[in-house]
Amino acid sequence: MNSDTGIIAIFKREWGRIAKSKICIWGIFAAPLLSLVILMWMMSSGLPSRIPIAVVDLDNTTTTRSLIRQLDAFEKTNIQYKSLSFNEARHQMERMQVYAVLTIPKDFTKDAISGNRPKLIYYTNNAFLISGSLLFQDLKTISTLASAAVGLQTAEAKGFTENQIMPILQPITIDAHPLGNPWLNYSVYLNNVILPGILQLVILMFTVSSFGAEVKSHTGRHLLEMGNGSILKVMLGKLLPYTIIYTSIALLFMSVLYFYNRFPLHNGFLPMFFNYFCLILAAQGLGVILLGIFRNYRLSLSIGSLIGMVSFSITGFSFSALAMDGSLNALSNLFPLRHFFLIYVDQALNGIAVGYSMYQFAALLCFVLVAFFFFGSIKKMLKADIYEM
Repeated sequence: MNSDTGIIAIFKREWGRIAKSKICIWGIFAAPLLSLVILMWMMSSGLPSRIPIAVVDLDNTTTTRSLIRQLDAFEKTNIQYKSLSFNEARHQMERMQVYAVLTIPKDFTKDAISGNRPKLIYYTNNAFLISGSLLFQDLKTISTLASAAVGLQTAEAKGFTENQIMPILQPITIDAHPLGNPWLNYSVYLNNVILPGILQLVILMFTVSSFGAEVKSHTGRHLLEMGNGSILKVMLGKLLPYTIIYTSIALLFMSVLYFYNRFPLHNGFLPMFFNYFCLILAAQGLGVILLGIFRNYRLSLSIGSLIGMVSFSITGFSFSALAMDGSLNALSNLFPLRHFFLIYVDQALNGIAVGYSMYQFAALLCFVLVAFFFFGSIKKMLKADIYEM
């Protein structure tokens, strides 16, 4: 066999092209690694804490001061300002110095004890969704505690004991157990899907680019000659170096997420590694499918970028796919990241038997199988060697 032809020759040639290309070095190596460092650093605290708020206490009694101290003791809340008026607190929110305002009206304690049902008023800035939602939880909790505290004082003044009062104030005791992510750690929630999503985007773009660049530089026919006219040899030789690189990056992601940061991995290393590997193959298969359908380098690259970006929304990790329109829910199955996410939930978070994830594993491998049907289209594209603008 001629050493200048065959899978190994194409394999070596592709390694050389990657090593000499600044775009490949920055896109394939630097972008995922920088994303890993930046995202892990940004979410290193796990859950936002000590979020600044303003309190307007117009009553200023022992009861309201106690409530304010309790609110300030919450981990997520930091009473940054005790404003003299609501207008002052509102201006602080408009200047984004605080993310919520709690207003305690005048005569709050007296009205509560006399049964006039005063109102605790609070505003949260939900333009910042996470901060606003977390503060809403704390403010809702403190309003419940305020109601209970006033009820306790009123009942004690009437001569009831605490044991008699508590079953009335809190007839049902809630024992909550968050599953999968009991720490409510946003890094566990987000980075386990965002980082593979970034990897999928990189794979889609560089799979299309690896073949499109051959046509752009008019080396498509030479590549086919190196593969002895076999598109299968060309595919294996071209894509294998990238598969090795992406698998190494996936192993780095797993090391940082599951071994260094100790994120949940209930079913161990192998199911999640196979999940990452299937995602890599599926994204490469999808890149081949796009190039085979459109047979235009620039259009395929644009569509691949679009699919990579839409994946973050349609996957269902931030907004449930089941709550989407039925057509969008069905469409989500055409995105590899959707199946990766479902496997991650079952294997890493819930720890259920691997057999329950076989459908998702098969769905990822289907992208590879479908790609075989477009090998002929790409062979024609390389043989024509015409770059379409």
